[in-house]
Amino acid sequence: MSIAMTQQEKETFLAAVHVGILSIPREGQAPLTVPVWYGYEVGGEVWFVTSRDSRKGQLLTLGCPVSLCVQDEQPPYKYVTVEGTVSAVKPSEVERDVRPLAHRYLGRERGDHFIATTGGAEAREENILVCIQPRRWLAVDYSKELQI
Repeated sequence: MSIAMTQQEKETFLAAVHVGILSIPREGQAPLTVPVWYGYEVGGEVWFVTSRDSRKGQLLTLGCPVSLCVQDEQPPYKYVTVEGTVSAVKPSEVERDVRPLAHRYLGRERGDHFIATTGGAEAREENILVCIQPRRWLAVDYSKELQI
C-alpha cells in the first residue's frame, strides 16, 4: 500500500492547524530553520507574519526559495512539505493578518488576549506579511501503510 497523499489530502493537511518549520537559504551557511504560525487555504498561498528586523524577515525577499514542513507528531505520523518561492513581502495589518493567526492558533478569546498583551498594532508596525507560492509538494501518511 502506498503511503503517498493525494493532492487534496496534502492541501487539506496543510490547511489544518500545525506549527510550520520554515527553512530559508543563507549565503555560506546552513539554512535558517525556524518555527512559524502560518495560514493556508486549499488552492492558495502559504502566508505568515514576522518582524521585518528578525533574521527571517531580513532574509525573505521576493523570489527567495523556501520550504515549509508541517507534521502530525502523533502516530501514525504524517507530514507535508511545500517548497516554493516568496511571492509577496508587504507591511502586515493586525486585523487582516495578525489577529486571524492568533485566533487560528490560540482561539478567539486567548488570541485577542495575546494581541492586547503584546502591544497591539503599535508593536507590530515593523511586521511584514510574507506569502509563499507552493511549487513542489512532498508528503507521507503512514496510516495508509498500517491501514488505519
